[in-house]
Amino acid sequence: MIHLARHGQTAYNAEDRFQGHLPVPLDDTGREQARALAERVAAVEVRSLVCSPLARARETADIVGGRIGLAPEEDARFAETDTGDWTGRSFAEVEAEDPDGFHRFQVSDPAFRYPGGESFAEQSDRVQAGLRDLRARPERLPALVVCHRGVIRLALAAITGDHTAGGREIGNATLVTL
Repeated sequence: MIHLARHGQTAYNAEDRFQGHLPVPLDDTGREQARALAERVAAVEVRSLVCSPLARARETADIVGGRIGLAPEEDARFAETDTGDWTGRSFAEVEAEDPDGFHRFQVSDPAFRYPGGESFAEQSDRVQAGLRDLRARPERLPALVVCHRGVIRLALAAITGDHTAGGREIGNATLVTL
């Protein structure tokens, strides 16, 4: 069994901005969300803790790991999508400039590629490789992966065979079991 958890809130989340690979830390709300997530995770069995190396996921994983007694292991395959030229920009600004591209982002269209960045298909391939590697080591299961909305959306789309599952809203500090 693999549990996926989205990192706590950042200022960019609160402002509806694309973070991509930026090293954006949790804000105070995000730290509180991470502590609440840690309490939820403490109620389930977890043998290994993996996280995206991006600051917001690592900070969340450190808080969770401190509560459950596991040290996070970073795996870049669980990093958020490289949002390319949209990085740092507001959702509203991008939607006004490129409504079709923004819609394709919202539904996680597998053929969508961020201008100057990564495609959802490329990201899905790396996420699935990371999940396969975790499943191949049963001694590490159940595992918790602290990651990002895009990672969770694409994992759900792959497991259900329905790419529209990629359009699901995944709130900060949400815990999803695959």
